[in-house]
Amino acid sequence: MSSDIDPSAPPSGTGCAECLEDGGWWFHLRRCATCGHIGCCDSSPSQHASAHFDATGHPYIQSFEPGEDWFWDYRHGVPLAGPQLAPPTSHPASQPVPGPQGAVPTDWIDRLRQ
Repeated sequence: MSSDIDPSAPPSGTGCAECLEDGGWWFHLRRCATCGHIGCCDSSPSQHASAHFDATGHPYIQSFEPGEDWFWDYRHGVPLAGPQLAPPTSHPASQPVPGPQGAVPTDWIDRLRQ
């Protein structure tokens, strides 16, 4: 596991990189523990964190939500313990969930993937 986690890799930003680029929106954010890529969770419409795993093979993510520090192993579909990652460890607490502000549709609850 240790070679797949780089505790010094900073997060790629404060929101889902692909959603910000293409005008999408997210429910919750996940951080790749290998390279720091920030992607949206599997309940989000575009599921960019899982797509990042599929494209790169980087198997571990950590929640990028304030107050959460859990890790997930995509290879085995299980939670796991991991090291402290480089700060910041979450998006700003002032950032709305879902986000980003101004891009979330009014019917967002109906659009969440179950």
